[in-house]
Amino acid sequence: MVPDRADDGPAGPDRSRRNLVLVALMLTMALSAMDTTIVATAVPQIVDSIGGFSLFTWLFSIYLLTQTVTIPVYGKLADLYGRKAVLCVGIVIFLAGSALSAAAWSMIALIAFRGLQGLGAGSIQATVQTIAGDLYSLEERGKVQGWLSSVWGMAAVLGPTLGGVFADYVSWRWIFLVNLPIGAVALWLIVRYLHDRPTGRAHHVDYLGSAMILLSCGALLFGLLQGGAAWPWLSAPSIATFVLTFVLIVVTILVERRAREPVVPGWVWTRRVLAGSNLTYLGVGLLTIGPSTFLPTYAQSVLGLGAVAAGFVLASMSLTWPLASALSHRLYLRIGFRDTGLIGTVLALAAVAAFPLLAFQSPVWQPVALTMLLGAGMGLVSTPIVVGLQSTVPYRQRGTATGSIMFTRYLGQSLGAAIFGAIANSTLRHRLQDAPAHLHGSLPQGIDQVTPDIVGHRLSPDALNYLQHAMYAATSHVYLALTVCAVLTLLAVLLVVPRKFPLLDSPS
Repeated sequence: MVPDRADDGPAGPDRSRRNLVLVALMLTMALSAMDTTIVATAVPQIVDSIGGFSLFTWLFSIYLLTQTVTIPVYGKLADLYGRKAVLCVGIVIFLAGSALSAAAWSMIALIAFRGLQGLGAGSIQATVQTIAGDLYSLEERGKVQGWLSSVWGMAAVLGPTLGGVFADYVSWRWIFLVNLPIGAVALWLIVRYLHDRPTGRAHHVDYLGSAMILLSCGALLFGLLQGGAAWPWLSAPSIATFVLTFVLIVVTILVERRAREPVVPGWVWTRRVLAGSNLTYLGVGLLTIGPSTFLPTYAQSVLGLGAVAAGFVLASMSLTWPLASALSHRLYLRIGFRDTGLIGTVLALAAVAAFPLLAFQSPVWQPVALTMLLGAGMGLVSTPIVVGLQSTVPYRQRGTATGSIMFTRYLGQSLGAAIFGAIANSTLRHRLQDAPAHLHGSLPQGIDQVTPDIVGHRLSPDALNYLQHAMYAATSHVYLALTVCAVLTLLAVLLVVPRKFPLLDSPS
């Protein structure tokens, strides 16, 4: 294999300058990575301060929505105007959203400002990985991806801890204010040490295409987030939303075909490397969101762990993911990107397929071991795919290509949150309906109370045991669905991702 040169983008920065830029990228990634986990632990204090309990789930949904739908747009803009400008604008937007969130006077205002944060986070997700691909050679990118992945591991541990400390001892508003000094340092390092190479040609911004992508993706994610929560899946609002989504997607395709410089050019879908990478990263998103959403609840409700210990069960995935990511270059330089990703997908499949085989209230080390195995698999599949993809496209296309797979990853997370949530809720609902007659009076009337009643020990021993088995069944069904997703991801890697990546061997 011929390594992609590190100087095919910005003009060959020295090692110390690259390391400072990497520190800036890690700080920037930390802003986005921590912003969900740090908010989750402070929800009770936020609601107590400004009210709006019925709306608080939108604190997460709006952030995910605005972040996901803007990633492909930012990726294209990074190719047109340079990574530095797009990332700096994104950081400024994110910090403005953070400052306004800290000053929010109502839940509606806080939701709006969280949406602004998401607009900035979309730029971060679209450009950080691209800049890393610009600055580092093929041999170095695996280690760099390990460092970037470690940020998510630290965020999984530090986010809930900081959120709890701020909420209990200072003020929930500090979970947003803490972003300001971190973002300021990252912004200064990027402005000072990152240098873009100009493209040397005039550009035409596809404003109509950008707007259509935002509308179509926004409608899709809105339907997925609301389906089964705000309204039933087969209700009139749900059907109308998905019909609207289909119409918007068709219009978007027609607009993009006629655009002079489309946001999502046709080669994103016609090149086998890109098509396979996008399908693989869709699977990565699905396989990531399932454990992230349900494993802590399983640990508390079924295994009887406290909130902190349950968080560490999930955090175990964040220990092996960056380690496997950092070591993956030893494999993909020997056996290739596809085969390394194949090994990672097999490990992930083994981890999720084994979980439903665990006994009820199994020893804690067993789900921890499987979660660590899943993290190792994710590290071995995600890093080779993104590094390999970046090594097949020239500098002027790398932002669009990287943005496309980051978009499909977060789209996978959105799909997974809806699908797995529907599976778990359906299982719990059926278990409550089919409960023995002598338990009907002591069980909760709706699924919203199942976890609080279990964790709060508000039930008789028989009712508690029944609900714990119901939660065990719901989690097992989610992992069965994850197993199907892992099999489909394995098929995508095996059949769609090419065995040999067409690497570039000279600057473009």
